Amino acid sequence: MANGATLATRHLQDLDGPRGWPLVGNLLQIDRTRVHAQVEAWAREFGPCFRFRLGPRNFLALADHELIAAVLRDRPDGFRRSERLELVGREMGLPAGVFGSNGDAWRRQRRMVMAGLDPTHVRAYFPALAKVALRLRGRWMKAARDGATIELQPELMRFTVDAITGLAFGSDVNTLESDDEVIQQHLDKIFPSLFRRMFAPLPYWRLVRTAADRQLERSVAEVHAAIAGFIAQARQRLHDEPSRRERPPNLLEAMIVAAAAPDSEVNDTDIAGNVLNMLLAGEDTTANTLAWMIHLLKRHPQALARAQDEVRRALGDGRQLDIDRIAGLDYVEACIHETMRLKPVAPFNVMQALSDTVVGDVQVPAGTLVWCVLRHDSLQERFFSAANAFEPQRWLADGNPGAAAASAKRVSMPFGAGPRVCPGRYLALLEMKMVMAIVLGGFDIEAVDTPDGAEAHETMAFTMAPVGLTMRLRPRAGTP
Repeated sequence: MANGATLATRHLQDLDGPRGWPLVGNLLQIDRTRVHAQVEAWAREFGPCFRFRLGPRNFLALADHELIAAVLRDRPDGFRRSERLELVGREMGLPAGVFGSNGDAWRRQRRMVMAGLDPTHVRAYFPALAKVALRLRGRWMKAARDGATIELQPELMRFTVDAITGLAFGSDVNTLESDDEVIQQHLDKIFPSLFRRMFAPLPYWRLVRTAADRQLERSVAEVHAAIAGFIAQARQRLHDEPSRRERPPNLLEAMIVAAAAPDSEVNDTDIAGNVLNMLLAGEDTTANTLAWMIHLLKRHPQALARAQDEVRRALGDGRQLDIDRIAGLDYVEACIHETMRLKPVAPFNVMQALSDTVVGDVQVPAGTLVWCVLRHDSLQERFFSAANAFEPQRWLADGNPGAAAASAKRVSMPFGAGPRVCPGRYLALLEMKMVMAIVLGGFDIEAVDTPDGAEAHETMAFTMAPVGLTMRLRPRAGTP
C-alpha cells in the first residue's frame, strides 16, 4: 500500500471532482497546453484528493506532497508509468530506455545508467562539458557585440544537446557552431508529438497521417540514424583502443561494454533507448529550467545582483571554469531550486496502479491512473512563506544550505522521489550552474523579453516551457 494504510474508508467514486460530460468526462474542459494549470485549479477547488475523467480513463488526483511521495516511493512494484505512455511511445518508434521501462527491464537499466551518472563519473566528464559551455559563451559574446537578440530556449537547447552528446556519448556534434540542420530540430518534434497523442481522444494517426505526422516520422528516423552513428562511433573507439573497456570514459561506451558481458541482460535496443532518453530529457528539462531562471532573475534585480556577485568573486568573467568553484556557487544553486519550485518543468506526474492498493484513505483499484499534482504544495503558504514570490534565500536559511534544501525538497520534488528519482539530477545542476557562470560572469543582462511584455506564459508540451523568451546581453566591461 502506498502509505502503509491498512483500511480504506473511501472509494474513488466517493471523491468530489469537476463535473464532466457523458462519454468524454472532463476531456472537453482541458486545454492540453495548459492542462497542468487546469488540474492545479481543480486541486484548489476540490482539495488534496479528487477524481476526474478524460474519456474512458479515470484519474485519482493527489495534491498532497506526502501522499505523492508515498506513491513515488512505491515504484516499481506498486505503481508504474502509464500503459498509454508506453503504447504511444512504441507506436512512434521510440525505444523505452530507463525512462519508459517498467519492472525488471527498468531495474537492469537503472543500475547501468545510475553508475554512469554518479558524481565521480560526472567529474570525469567535466572537461567535455566546459568545452561546450565556452562555445556557448563565444556564441553569445558575438551576439552581444552585434547587438543581436538571442532566442533563449533554442540557444539553450543547442547547449544541452552538445553537452549530452559530448559527455555521455563521446561525440562532438557542435550544434552551437553550426548553421546547418542540427539534431535538435528533430528532437524538438518528439516530446510535443508524444504529449499531443497522449491526450488525443482517438488514435487518429492509425487511420490517417497528417503533414505533422509525416514530419514526425522523418524526425524520428533522423534521430535513430544519429543514435546509430553515436553507437557505431563508440564501438569503433572500443575496437581501436581496447584499454577503454577497462574504464569506459563515457556512458555510451559503458553501456556497450555492459551489453557485451557474458551474463548481460542489456541489449542493443536498451542501449539505443537510453541514448534517446538522454538526448530528450537532457535537452528539454535543463534548457527550460535555465530559461525560466534567467527570466525570473531579470525580474528580481536584487537576486540577480547577488548571483552575479557570487559568480564574479568565484570565477571572474567565466572563462576559467573550475568544477570545485562551480560546486561552491551556493546562491546560484539556491536560485535554481527556487526556479524549480515555482516553475517546475514537470509540474505533474502520472502513475498507474499495478494492483489494488490504498492511497491515503482511498481504495485504488488496479489500473487506476494517479495524477500527482507536484507543484500544488510548493505554492502553499503553510510550507513556504511568501510562497508565490521568487526568494532564493529561503534555500539558504541559517547559513546551512544543505539542511534548508533537504527540508524544502520534501515538499518541492522537481526531480521526483523514490527509486525512480531522476538519475541525471547531479549532472543537470552542474550544467545549469555552468551556464549561469558563463552568463553572469561575462555579461550584463540588458533585457529578457516575452512576446506580450508580461510575465512569461507557461505552456505544456510534455515539459513546461516559457513561451517565446528572448534575451539581449552586453559584454561585461573589460571582458575580452
